[in-house]
Amino acid sequence: MALQPRSAPERASQGDRRVTDQAAVEEAARKYFSGPIDFLKSAPTLEHIPEADLPEVAFAGRSNVGKSTLINALTNRKGLARASNTPGRTQELNFFTVGDPPEFRIVDMPGYGFAKAPPEVAKRWRHLINDFLRGRPNLKRVLLLVDARRGFRDIDIELMKMLDEAAVSYEVVLTKSDKLKETQLAATTEAMALQAKGHAAAHPEILATSSQTGLGVDELRKAVIQAIG
Repeated sequence: MALQPRSAPERASQGDRRVTDQAAVEEAARKYFSGPIDFLKSAPTLEHIPEADLPEVAFAGRSNVGKSTLINALTNRKGLARASNTPGRTQELNFFTVGDPPEFRIVDMPGYGFAKAPPEVAKRWRHLINDFLRGRPNLKRVLLLVDARRGFRDIDIELMKMLDEAAVSYEVVLTKSDKLKETQLAATTEAMALQAKGHAAAHPEILATSSQTGLGVDELRKAVIQAIG
């Protein structure tokens, strides 16, 4: 049966709902990221992770991509996540609760791909990341952080393929975007979006951010809220 075109009032009503929904997302983002956010625990192995009783959004990326710094910008806290100039410092899954009582969690994952890490340490990190991402039923989305100046590396593509196979939704987030000129950033974002289209579990949009200037941080907050929704 052929679909009937929507009337003008129906189209207007749909538009109103979109505006209302967007306003609700913005209000929720303001509420949660200006309210209580607390460190919960570090988990060196899966045996130490919290119960899967709250929605979670995980931050993943290469070592020294700026995960901890971006989490601090996201949450309006200077020292919530431990940031370091030493690549590979984050070696555990770090969990943070958002809300009082807690309504969802943020997960800061170990950085991957740092060549100077001892082989046994790198292997342990890789297994921890893979096992967590594949087996966490309450994981709503992975935010895959990529340095805007570098673009996708082979190890990023490897993780994207694993997420595709595990049907884990993820969105690419560019960090350090202030290091590129506006035209360079636009071209980089467009090229990477085309690459991401070939990955089944990838979100269609790429979000450019900068912890230094605040670029894209409000949009990232909204993306987290939409992911747990």
